[in-house]
Amino acid sequence: MVFDPDAAYQALSARDARFDGRLFVGVTSTGVYCRPICRVRTPMRRNCRFFETPAQAEAASFRPCLKCRPEIAPGPGLPWTVMDASRTLALQAAQELDAQAASGDAASLAALADKLGVSDRHLRRIFATEHGVTPMQYLQTRRLLLAKQLLTDTALPVAQIALASGFRSLRRFNAAFADGYRMSPSRLRGAVDSDDEAPGRDAGALDAVEVLLAYRAPYDRTALLRFIAQRAIPGIEQVDGLTIRRTLRAGSVAPQAGWIEARFEPGADRVRIRFAPSLAPASARVVAGARRWLDLDAAPQAIDAALAALPGPPGIRLPGSLDAFELAVRAVLGQQVTVAAARTLALRTVERFGTPVQTPWPDLAREFPAPAALGAAALEDVASLGIVRTRANALIALARDWPCLAPLFGAAAAPQELIIALCALPGFGPWTAHYIAMRARGWPDAFPPNDVAVLKAMQQLFGTRTQREADAHAQAWQPWRAYAVLRLWNSLEKTP
Repeated sequence: MVFDPDAAYQALSARDARFDGRLFVGVTSTGVYCRPICRVRTPMRRNCRFFETPAQAEAASFRPCLKCRPEIAPGPGLPWTVMDASRTLALQAAQELDAQAASGDAASLAALADKLGVSDRHLRRIFATEHGVTPMQYLQTRRLLLAKQLLTDTALPVAQIALASGFRSLRRFNAAFADGYRMSPSRLRGAVDSDDEAPGRDAGALDAVEVLLAYRAPYDRTALLRFIAQRAIPGIEQVDGLTIRRTLRAGSVAPQAGWIEARFEPGADRVRIRFAPSLAPASARVVAGARRWLDLDAAPQAIDAALAALPGPPGIRLPGSLDAFELAVRAVLGQQVTVAAARTLALRTVERFGTPVQTPWPDLAREFPAPAALGAAALEDVASLGIVRTRANALIALARDWPCLAPLFGAAAAPQELIIALCALPGFGPWTAHYIAMRARGWPDAFPPNDVAVLKAMQQLFGTRTQREADAHAQAWQPWRAYAVLRLWNSLEKTP
């Protein structure tokens, strides 16, 4: 995306939230870059430079604003499914770097290029063309912005923040932070203490890590919260008003088990995320997982425009998952049964194969079963829970093959690769594979075939009678067909 400077300045002057996360302005008179919704006085046009990403702004020697906090802005939310091959590859590379940001592993362009199936020279060229910076500049910006967020929002020690942000030593972190932001981490924290709301900096900070995440309005919170509440497994997940709480299995987003809470702030386009201190070393993965879980990076204007013919309020979101294995198991349990029946089977599975976990809430005290636990189970033990034998066998096969399947949920693999691999498992068909890709992979264009509810809703709304007719009609919704599925499901629900 190339911005027309005059149009970009108009968006800045209007504080247009549609451009939040897609446009950043560097102010030459202050050396600071901001989100377009920043509430400080609008700078003069001649002092503004416009960028698509924080990495571009920081490569031009601007440092992030302490007021509007570019680190909490939503991601670009652009669908790679409609881009050409080079843009797709560049976006996949950026997503892989996002995932690597807190790994602590030494960055290797050659390894990234090999994972994506191209040469490192070709990757460097297309990445710079698309993103305006080198892959290593992009990665460094991601790590520094995460560190800034943890310094601002939490009471974590600086040394722990350095490791959680992907730096291999405190010395390297201090040097990179000072070089990029022209201040030390402790100085930034001091500035925040005197002039910011710092959600996790109170006396209870040691009980949880707390961060703020922003999204673009509109956001249909009612539909998302209802969707999650209807499927919540007792002991694992619960919805309380505008708050979602759940346990996290060891090995899902972090090596350790823990818990997470997301609370939508009334009257503000943001979410407060709290998670267990045991997950602090994996803060980047938890934050990234929370964004996918709640679909915070979606582009509602583009989605709503494409789905204008479908009923429902604006701002539909695609509920994701913090545990791809859990979502895959629940998809199998949901084959050809009601949502309530699937939840009952999931509860029995958790009670039989799950393990205890400590959380601040007595009603949330179980981890979802690990792949190793289900993979080692006897067919009779799984079937005794009321699960038909074919599905019990499918669950065991899924668990045993999980080490090979897990990488297919990453950005380097296309959704179609995941669908093909899942359909090769016993008991898995196209509907199950598409549903898993839709929610666990976050594929915005998934369209589960032969979905009874979708076909019923489309017949009522458009007169389609077969899957072929539904597929033809749904082409107009690409690349947002997964969101169309949600609107179709919602259209069948009886409103009070």
